[in-house]
Amino acid sequence: MAGLDSIVADLRAESDELDALVAPLSGDRWAEPTPAPGWTIAHQIAHLLWTDRVALTSVTDESAFSEMLEAAAADPTGFVDAGADELAMTPPAGLLADWRGTRMRLHDKLSTVPDGRKLPWFGPPMSAASMATARLMETWAHGLDVADALGVQRRPTARLRSIAHIGVRTRDYAFMVNGLTPPTEPFLVELRAPDGGIWSWGPADAAQRVTGSAEDFCFLVTQRRPRSALDIVAEGDDAQRWLGIAQAFAGPPGPGR
Repeated sequence: MAGLDSIVADLRAESDELDALVAPLSGDRWAEPTPAPGWTIAHQIAHLLWTDRVALTSVTDESAFSEMLEAAAADPTGFVDAGADELAMTPPAGLLADWRGTRMRLHDKLSTVPDGRKLPWFGPPMSAASMATARLMETWAHGLDVADALGVQRRPTARLRSIAHIGVRTRDYAFMVNGLTPPTEPFLVELRAPDGGIWSWGPADAAQRVTGSAEDFCFLVTQRRPRSALDIVAEGDDAQRWLGIAQAFAGPPGPGR
C-alpha cells in the first residue's frame, strides 16, 4: 500500500478531475440520470459530499461520529441514501462549492493523522491511509457514473493501483457479506497497469489466480461494469467464485450493473 501522503495526493487529483467534469455543466444537466438507478449527477456529487462530511467528522470529532453511528444503525443503506437525496436538492453551484470546501478540509486533516491512530467508521476502524484509499475508490467510482452519464471516456491513471489494492484486500469481506466462508489459501492477483507494467498481490505460485487489466479489475470490484465485458481471467474455483461477488465498498452485496 502506498504511503499516506501519496494516497491523499491521488485523492486530491481524482476529486479535481471529477470537479473539472461537472463544473462547466449548466444547472439542468445536473438533473440528468446516471447509471445508478434513481441517481442524477447531482446525487453523485451529493453522495461524495455527504460521505466526505462523515469522514471529516470521524477525523475531527469521534463523539459526534458515534452519535451518527447510532442514528444509522436501524437502516444503514437508507441513512446514506437519505443524505444524498437531501443534499442533491441543493442548487448545483452551492453543492459544488460545499463539496470543494469539505473535501479540501478532509484531505488536509487526513494528512495530519498520526501513525497508529485508527479512525472510527461504519465497519472496523481504519488508518488514515485506508480512509484516504476508500475515499479515492468512491470518488473514482462515482466519477465514473458521472462520466458515463455525460458520455465521457476517462483516461486510466496510476491512481488505480490503490483502488485495485482495496479490491484485493476486501476479498474475504465479499465472501462474508454474501454468506460464504472465505477461502483459506492465498490468491495471486496480477494486473496490467495503464503504463503497461504489472501490479501484483499474493504469492507467484498460488493455485487461485486472477489476471487481466487493472482498470477492468477496478470496474469489477466497484461493480461498474459486468464481468462479461471485462478483460479479467480467473483460474481456480475460488477465484471464479470471487469474481462473481467481488466488491470493494462497504454494505450489503451490490446488484452489479
